[in-house]
Formats: sequence, C-alpha cells, structure tokens
Amino acid sequence: MAKDDVKREVETLRAEIDRHNRLYYLEAAPEIGDREYDRLMERLTEIEAEHPELVSEDSPTQRVGGEPLAQFATVVHAAPMLSIDNTYNHDEVREWDARVRRGLNPGEPVRYVVELKVDGVAVSVRYERGRFVLGATRGDGERGDDVSANLRTVREIPLTLKGEAPEVLEVRGEVFMTNAELARLNDLRREAGEKPFENPRNSTAGSLKLLDPRLCAQRRLRFVGHGLGEHRGVHESSFYDILMRLKDMGFPVSPHVERYDSIDDVIEHARAWETRRNTLDFQTDGLVVKVDDLGQRNRLGARSKSPRWAIAFKYEAEQAITKVLKITVQVGKTGKLTPVAELEPVRLAGTTVKRATLHNADEIRRKDVREGDAVVVQKAGEIIPQVVRVEKEARTGDEVEYVFPDRCPSCEAPVVRDPDEVDYRCSNKPSACSQQLERRLRQYAHRDSLDIEGLGDKLVDQLVKSNLVRSIPDLYRIDAATLADLDRMGEKSAENLTTAIEQSKLKTLDRLINGLAIRHVGVRTSEVLAARFRTLDELRNATLAELEAVPEVGSVVAASVHEFFQDPDHRRLLDELTALGVDPQPYTPVAAASTGLPFLGKTFVLTGTLPKRTRPEAELLIKSLGGKVTGSVSKSTGFVLAGADPGSKLEKARALGVTILDEDEFERLAGEI
Repeated sequence: MAKDDVKREVETLRAEIDRHNRLYYLEAAPEIGDREYDRLMERLTEIEAEHPELVSEDSPTQRVGGEPLAQFATVVHAAPMLSIDNTYNHDEVREWDARVRRGLNPGEPVRYVVELKVDGVAVSVRYERGRFVLGATRGDGERGDDVSANLRTVREIPLTLKGEAPEVLEVRGEVFMTNAELARLNDLRREAGEKPFENPRNSTAGSLKLLDPRLCAQRRLRFVGHGLGEHRGVHESSFYDILMRLKDMGFPVSPHVERYDSIDDVIEHARAWETRRNTLDFQTDGLVVKVDDLGQRNRLGARSKSPRWAIAFKYEAEQAITKVLKITVQVGKTGKLTPVAELEPVRLAGTTVKRATLHNADEIRRKDVREGDAVVVQKAGEIIPQVVRVEKEARTGDEVEYVFPDRCPSCEAPVVRDPDEVDYRCSNKPSACSQQLERRLRQYAHRDSLDIEGLGDKLVDQLVKSNLVRSIPDLYRIDAATLADLDRMGEKSAENLTTAIEQSKLKTLDRLINGLAIRHVGVRTSEVLAARFRTLDELRNATLAELEAVPEVGSVVAASVHEFFQDPDHRRLLDELTALGVDPQPYTPVAAASTGLPFLGKTFVLTGTLPKRTRPEAELLIKSLGGKVTGSVSKSTGFVLAGADPGSKLEKARALGVTILDEDEFERLAGEI
C-alpha cells in the first residue's frame, strides 16, 4: 500500500474511532458493538506498529498508557481551583440566593445553572491550540499532581478538540467511576484473591495515583466537565452556553444540567433528584448551583477559597432502619479488637448493607447497642456504614446486652487495654494469632508497602490456614512448586508471585516501615522516618530522644516506634528478613525546592489573634505548603506564628529557642508577599 494511502487509512480510522467514542460517551447512542469497535482499534494499532512515524499523541491508540512513571510532578494551577461552600438545607439555599441578589444591582434578574454533583476526583485538563498538553489533580487548590499520563487513558477526555479551538483552554471537571465498572473490577479482584474496592470515589482516586498508566487504562474511568480555569479565546458570557460549547468541542457535561430563573425552581429541582439520584449508574451526593452570567460572577467575586456565585446543595446521608443480628469482633494487624454489627441486609444509598462498625467497647456502651436491637444506620460520608442510634422504643425484651470478650476471638489469648486508650488488644504475638498474622501479611503485601502483586487476601488466608506461612519471613522461604498446589494457583501464577516476593527485597525503606504494621505509623510517617534514618540499622538503633526530634513525629508515635524496634521478637524478625536478603534501599523524598512547598516538613504552632486572616485560613495555608500544625510547643517545633494577645506558648517558644514569626514574616516565607 502506498504511503499516502496508509496515511489516509490512519486518518479515517482515527476519525471513525473518535466518532464512535463521541456517540457512546457523549450522546449515549452507540452504532456498533464492542467487538466492532475493538476491530477498528486493532487495525489502527497494526498500521501504527508498521509505520511508527505516523503515531501521534492524539491517536486513540495512545490511551492504553505508556511506561510507568517514577513519581508525579507538582503543577501550579494557572488559576486556583476553588472549593464550593456546602449546605444541606433549602432555607440556606434561599439565604445564599438573597446574598447573591444583594451583591448585584437592585431588581437585576439572576439565572442559575444546576448540575448534578458527581462524586469523583476534581481535575483540570489543559489544551493549547486544541491539543491536550496537561492534566492535574486539584490538590490543595493552588498546586496539584501532574497526572497527564493517566488522564490520557480516559476516553471521554478529548486529546484534540473539535471545531474552532481556543488558544488556551483549561477545563475543570470530575473524573469518576461508574457503579457497574466498580462491580466489574471487584469481580476480577475477588477472582484474583484480592480485596475488593470499597466505593467508586476511592477507587477513582487510587487509579489516578497509579504510577503505571497502563493499569489506569484498565479501570475505564469517566469524565464530566463543569467549569473553566485559564482560557484565551472563549467569549461566551453565559456559563450554560459555555457548557454547550464544551460539548461541541468533544467534552461530556452533565446530561441533566438545567437553567432556572428563580431559586424556587432550583429547590424543586433538588427535591426531584433526592430519590432519583439512586437510579443513576454513578454516585452523586447533591447538586451544584451556579450564577449563569459571567459578568455577574465577576462582580460577586470570591472569598479566599470559595466563590460567592456558587453553592453545593448536598443531601443528608441516607438512613435506614434494620436489625442487629449479632455483634462480632475483628482482630486487626496490631491486635486491635474492633466490634462489628452484623445486620439484617438493608438497602442504603444504592447498596446493600450487611455490616456496620461499632468502633470500640465504649461506643457500644454509649449507644447501648444490643443484639436484636432495631437500629438506624447511615453511610458516613455515604461510604462507611455506621450505627447512628438504637430505636429503644421498639425493644421487646428479647434483646441481649453485649459483653465485650476478655479473650481474643482468634487465638483465645487474654485481651488487654492501655489505660490511656479506648481499644482492647490481643495480648498474643502476631505469629500465634492467625487473624493478626493474616492482616499483617496483607499490610506487608499492600501496594503502599512492599507491593507484592498476586498476594491477595484469599491467598494470604490459605497460606496461614495451611501453616505454610507462620511469620512474614516465611514468605521468602516458600517456593513456586508449593504455591502451585494451592487453590486457584497454577504454575504461571506461582512463578509470578515468587518473582514479586523476590523483587520486594529491594523496595525502599519507607515501604518496609509501612509494611511492618507499627502502631500509629502510616504511609506519611513511614516516609518521614525513612528520610531521617537512611538505613534500617539506623532506625533500629535510634534512641527515643532521636525519634521524638523528628519533625511530624510526636511523643506517642516515637514511643510506639521505639518500642517496636526494641521488642526482642521484632528484632529477631528483622534479623531473619535481613538473613533472607531483604535489603531496603534508601528513600529519597521530593525536595522542598522542587515541589515549591516552602514549609515541607516544618511544624507550626499558632498563638494569639492574627490581623489579616483567621486561624483556620492560616492553618490551611501552612498545610497547602507542606507544613503541619500542632497544638503545643516542643523542641521539634519549627516556627511559632504569633498574633495579638499570644498565650503561654510564646514564652515556651522563647525558652526553647524556637523561631517566632509575626504575620508579615510568615507571609514572606510563604511567598504570599
């Protein structure tokens, strides 16, 4: 085939694939099935493989994802990504409408655009001369992560804009996962013996954090546009018209967007969607109401973090009444005992709920939850089921008070309770308590820890129940032949798993720390410790004073870390891991200069009244620039920010030699002035 003919076929295939994407995602009117679509993609991929000079960044084939990234770069948003104030009350929506009208000329008409509030992850996608050049997460509103490689895999985000494109266009929107896609992924994860994802939003956030875009491409994320950032060449004065133009350029926008002339119509719209939202295939917890006229928006302006011309109306968490069939106790990776209410199944916020956490023994007593009780349950943040209250008037006298166990339900060892804590714990060693061991192995293999692909929950349970693994070091002693004999394991899977286990020996120190399941230590603290103590030996031999002096590590965490590494059983475990070849590599944190975060790793204490900003605003700024805010001054405090009428914290800071800042000095350091 002549080169010109090849080029024409490539252009035709790309146009045809783009057309079918538009029909499927934007217009919900597909003309062909998945198999026909796949044939078009296969033909285009075949031609591009034979003629690599014809491959371009905006080709549909480039959505499959490229090579894994080392880390995400930090992006400074050209225009801040503001948050929107929330309300759960119709009267407060009316009050907001009144404030809007007071901010405009008397009698001036106002139109409102109402969109569904998609429960996903906020992103910004940037185009220059019609081509996709950058995609970033919202982050703190000023800075986010460059997730361009992952956003390129989202088919609804156009790589090239249709029609006449603006010189610069940043589209703000939401990346989300449908309920059907979550179900599909969870089926695959269960088959692989892995823990299912809990909800669409968390799985979306996790997908965008994947360093391998090829994995993100497998998640079938979706996108909906709902606003603009920086733009040059957009002249519409109506936000509704802008949404329609975005649609013409190839972006999906809310299919249920409406425009109203009165706030009463907006509220009626909200009432209509309160139950209708559960019929959708994606999660939504409310509506966003925005002033339509952009000139009016400019006059209304914005506060430091939110615009005055928009408000989010959120629905109250859906509640339901069901029955507590029994109360069980789970044993966690650190031995913590967590009570769980086993419920009569009930539909709640679009899902069937069978269990709800009761947190701890004190919570059971406070709410007086008994087996057999009728209880009101809701999803906290529409995610985690929890018991709100007991319907005590419905009691029949057959309910049974729950007595918290004095022995571990897994190993029968006595349970203990620290007088300063609310939790009970198993007193046994993890190696002698199967539930502790299972959960420690899961933590060790987790993608935030040693990332041992293929070592899912079901396989961990098999290994423990069959006594093939009695401790973490046993993972490095097991061979492929033994693994291949287990349920749902073949030779290939066993070989892949032993390879992943072997590769885990050289992961970075922060991952090993996180995998050891030290009380009070998570991903961030693991990174902080690994940055301060460059080797495992240094960390093992650190004194309590050295640990307490580490920024972001308080006295409680320091004591927990010190106790862990001084415990003879843990020292033997680490010796075994070292003898088996586990050699964690140094962790290299992102430097403060490269992130543009001047307060990275610095701890602040605030005292007194600040003249320019409220304390919450100052705390938010510190955190957005990488810092941490604590309530008490210690020798590890980086700065004390002092306003008018400071308290005793100022004197303590002077006594300890801690740097004291007034608000002007603070803002200079922050780059605000």
